[in-house]
Amino acid sequence: MTDSTYLALPFLDAAQAQKHVTHNEALARLDTLVHLSVSSRASAPPVSASEGDRLLIAPGATGAFAGKDNRVAAFLAGDWA
Repeated sequence: MTDSTYLALPFLDAAQAQKHVTHNEALARLDTLVHLSVSSRASAPPVSASEGDRLLIAPGATGAFAGKDNRVAAFLAGDWA
């Protein structure tokens, strides 16, 4: 599967099974990035988070944020994306 250039939105492949999964992932990414605001900068995922929380990942991040410096993390469907 290929992604769009700027937002990395997943494209549907010809004859792809479960198209709704790919489509819903694209909608979740758009929902996170359009009118973007983050609550804080964090170097590790917080212990508790609410659906839709967004953070800017600080340089030198650890845990689930390791290697994702300066990216936006969003808490969606019970996990960080």
